[in-house]
Amino acid sequence: MSDQPRRPRTSGKPYRRPKKDPVRILAFEALRAVDERDAYANLVLPPLLRKAREQEGPEKFDARDAALATELVYGTLRWQGTYDAVVSACVDRPLREVDPPVLDVLTLGAHQLLGTRIPTHAAVSATVELARVVLGDGRAKFVNAVLRKVAQHDLDGWLERIAPAYDEDPEDHLAVVHSHPRWVVSALWDSLGGGRSGIEDLLRADNERPEVTLVARPGRATAEELLEEDAAVPGHWSPYAVRLTEGGEPGAVAAVRDGRAGVQDEGSQLVALALANAPLDGPDRRWLDGCAGPGGKAALLGALAAQRGALLVASEKQVHRAGLVARALDGNPGPYQVIAADGTRPAWRPGSFDRVLVDVPCTGLGALRRRPEARWRRRPEDLEGFAPLQRGLLRTALESVRVGGVVGYATCSPHLAETRAVVADVLKQYPDTDLVDARPLLPGVPDLGEGPDVQLWPHRHGTDAMYLALIRRTG
Repeated sequence: MSDQPRRPRTSGKPYRRPKKDPVRILAFEALRAVDERDAYANLVLPPLLRKAREQEGPEKFDARDAALATELVYGTLRWQGTYDAVVSACVDRPLREVDPPVLDVLTLGAHQLLGTRIPTHAAVSATVELARVVLGDGRAKFVNAVLRKVAQHDLDGWLERIAPAYDEDPEDHLAVVHSHPRWVVSALWDSLGGGRSGIEDLLRADNERPEVTLVARPGRATAEELLEEDAAVPGHWSPYAVRLTEGGEPGAVAAVRDGRAGVQDEGSQLVALALANAPLDGPDRRWLDGCAGPGGKAALLGALAAQRGALLVASEKQVHRAGLVARALDGNPGPYQVIAADGTRPAWRPGSFDRVLVDVPCTGLGALRRRPEARWRRRPEDLEGFAPLQRGLLRTALESVRVGGVVGYATCSPHLAETRAVVADVLKQYPDTDLVDARPLLPGVPDLGEGPDVQLWPHRHGTDAMYLALIRRTG
């Protein structure tokens, strides 16, 4: 007879070890990293998936498992606000009193019940098994009780119960129905200029899984080469863009592995192309990317500059990000230089460049499709923190370009405080400047507004919500 003590029985049933589900455990680990370490899912998930694929065992982690894990993580993050409201209606305490790991399991279960085609019984039982593994039997019972309440209605049924009526509180209605913080809904609505259909289309687009877009770096790869890949189709607007449909894996593309192509949203490509094609007065020999990290725009600008025999200087304040820029530019067919320098304290003389791009740090509200967790992490007060840096970088850019040269001010945010307000404030100090109409420099792209600046949108253009203003020094 064994000397090991028996596990106490509380239900009269023999104890059963919880069944480990590698897909849901991986999804839970990714959500915890996002919550605990302020990590980004697009950085956390790939190494977790790679590690899972490398593990040996009778049940090999395959492509379908990776696809399900990815959907569970990103779907849970995108719809976190809505799921929190649903879970809140199913518990007898404020959500802030629910332990964060428990809440992660609950929202993961809510997504399976309300946002996927996983059968109700399977979604509940699999999530309860996950809770037994990562939380213990006691809290798994709580998870089971809550999810059974969640399962009583589908998503539309829950929204009828938890969302305020549009006529009573339109911003809060949209926030709950489309899973965005209220202040983000308000800011995006202001940027769009009003109208219910536009804001709803934008919020829906933010919750759709974006395609992976590649860029063929001129002189090193062609779009035609990339289109030979499986599930590859042309980009919408950029001649160098190729979209991977059906979950194509960029790492499987030889040109990406070699650095001849890269992953780059088409909006970012259009910003670089517009600056490169803006008309100049005088020579076109020296270009500057003043906020170059992590290097996507710098690599495209460097390739375009090389076609004209121009030199690109890529400046990035953070040393490790400057290393990423150097890696992106490695093999560029023309001359370039990568430096680690503070863009507000330039390491070059005034008037040194013919073209200057500053893609400034921002709240990232234009990339919520790709980084859904950013919508819950950002706060309105973050705008005040970015404002001095954005204005300082634009001032330096204007001082760094020669008379007759062009500056591109870009940001991956449509928030008016980060776009037009910055440009208007800074140009008051620089009367010898003109805004260049950027719209003709994005040929074929529709719905670009009244100009002269350009705001791209996910729901209109299929890109991140990139903003661009082009400014020429006239004196």
